Amino acid sequence: MNDVHRIIQERQSTRVPFDPNRKITREDLQQILDAGRWSPTAHNMQNFAIVVVDDAEVLEIIGKVKSRISEEFLRENYEQLSFSKEELLEKKTGILGAMFPPSWVDPSKMAEVARESAPMPLTQSIRGSPCLLIVVYDPRKRAPASAGDVLGFMSLGCVMENMWLMAQSLGISLQVLSAFAAPPVEKQVKQVLSIPEELRIAYACRLGYPTGSTKYLRVRRDIADFAHYNKFGNKGI
Repeated sequence: MNDVHRIIQERQSTRVPFDPNRKITREDLQQILDAGRWSPTAHNMQNFAIVVVDDAEVLEIIGKVKSRISEEFLRENYEQLSFSKEELLEKKTGILGAMFPPSWVDPSKMAEVARESAPMPLTQSIRGSPCLLIVVYDPRKRAPASAGDVLGFMSLGCVMENMWLMAQSLGISLQVLSAFAAPPVEKQVKQVLSIPEELRIAYACRLGYPTGSTKYLRVRRDIADFAHYNKFGNKGI
């Protein structure tokens, strides 16, 4: 197995707290951002900017911004869950329901949870990270003939993956935080960081060094489950 393949396989979303006192060095940040710089983007538009936040006071302010769980998220998340390791290994997609609070995985309680849950501060998502990368883009621009700017969003995904793999190669853990793109959260974070009104937040990445175990069951489909050779339906290669 070559190094690139190994790094791809080892990359994972790290959900445990990070050590707030163990900073990301400027040199490592430069390498991670340079990996993002060389990402493929539709028509080489490079329609993104990245706000690096590693000032403890600014992180504290962002951490006080509150987000609310939605019933839509709970119900669509539920569809991706398995409730035993055996089920997850058989399905080969999704994640374990045990990773979420019991009330989040009970369909009969989801409406109540969404309605009555108190807004949660982003500090519960940042979880000690000493550095955030806030990825923004200009929605006024789009790749040619790309309805809904699908190609543009694919490009933002390429930026994410390049930075993630570079972080992995440097021994730095990463988790993508989609809550930063939710309109009420986005509005407040943009104010804190002086992000121009016309730009939108695509996602944030928390970087750091874990304070606990990062091991959890990860599954992938076999190649024969998704590859079709020369025509659809002719499985495998």
